[in-house]
Amino acid sequence: MHIAFLTPEYPHSKIKHSGGLGTSIKNLVMALVAKGVKVTVFVYGQPKSEVFEENGIAFHFISNKKYQLGKWFFYRKYLQNYINAIINNEKIDLIEAPDWTGVTAFMNFTVPLVIRFHGSDTYFCHIENRKQKFKNRFFETLAVRKAKGFIAPTKYAGEVSAELFGLHKDQIKTIHYGLDLTQFNNEHPERFEKGLVLYIGTIIRKKGVFELPEIFNKVKNQFPEAKLVLIGGDSGDVATGNKSTWELVKQQFLEKDLEQVSYLGKIPYAEVQDYIKKANVCVFPTYAETLGMVTIESMAMKKAVVNSNIGWAQELMEDGKSGFLVHPANHGVFAQKIYTILSDSDSNTKMGSEARLYVEEHFDITKKVAENINYYQHLIK
Repeated sequence: MHIAFLTPEYPHSKIKHSGGLGTSIKNLVMALVAKGVKVTVFVYGQPKSEVFEENGIAFHFISNKKYQLGKWFFYRKYLQNYINAIINNEKIDLIEAPDWTGVTAFMNFTVPLVIRFHGSDTYFCHIENRKQKFKNRFFETLAVRKAKGFIAPTKYAGEVSAELFGLHKDQIKTIHYGLDLTQFNNEHPERFEKGLVLYIGTIIRKKGVFELPEIFNKVKNQFPEAKLVLIGGDSGDVATGNKSTWELVKQQFLEKDLEQVSYLGKIPYAEVQDYIKKANVCVFPTYAETLGMVTIESMAMKKAVVNSNIGWAQELMEDGKSGFLVHPANHGVFAQKIYTILSDSDSNTKMGSEARLYVEEHFDITKKVAENINYYQHLIK
């Protein structure tokens, strides 16, 4: 079997940026290759074109193109023709693409197309209750209609996407993202920095960062030595048009609280793992996800987490056992759960161990890859 992936991002030294979408694809790609499946990865929108093989994976970096008019159409057709040529030459059996921006709108492939609902603009606009641009909705709807199969990382994301795009929920296969658990080790979970509260993720409104100042203030009232560390790239704010969401969030902290807040920006992932190990608790007050990779990564490192309780999050842990689920706007309860973890080292360590066990059972890539292979084979046949 030969599977291809079309994606705007992928974690690689030659690619400038990659987020959770790229990480989830890479985890699956590496597991497929380990199972003897041949894989080709097409990464579009790159500064220059390049074709090479690495670790058993064929990479095609496809350069961005300029058009006087109609790039939304002509670039898609360029990608279609390029990919179809490789499909025919390399005997590719199936191609998978993300839902975001409807990149496969107007494309016709000679093999089955699978759309994975990583999180479309349509989905996020619905979740955040904000207006969507007509062209984005049009492109994503058209892309979905051209697909033969659909995968979602959580049942919640699949059911919401089905409703938004006019699909029956039974058409969507739920397959959780998987982690290579050999890459997430914490041999001494009992060693951490007491009082260190860690947030990892883009500094953006939909991740619930505007809730953190009041939550942290309530934590500090009960646990004065608490420290808050934020890791992740800054972004513009859609609601105000401000270029820096962090500057807006920063203004919401009381001056005395801000003395114990550190924003580190984007740092190498090896350093992120070091901070997860040091953390007393990891917090994710997000309003909009399809799953939330960084939550399960923290849990894999045996960390107690306090996470949003919205929709998809119900599939990430068992509330009160392998983590805490709280609505981000419920500042008092969110802060109380953080305090519970900070103040009781034994229950903190126990919850971290339960978190790891939950991830091993539900998000181990060696189990998830088999589910993906079975679904691909079903569509190919």
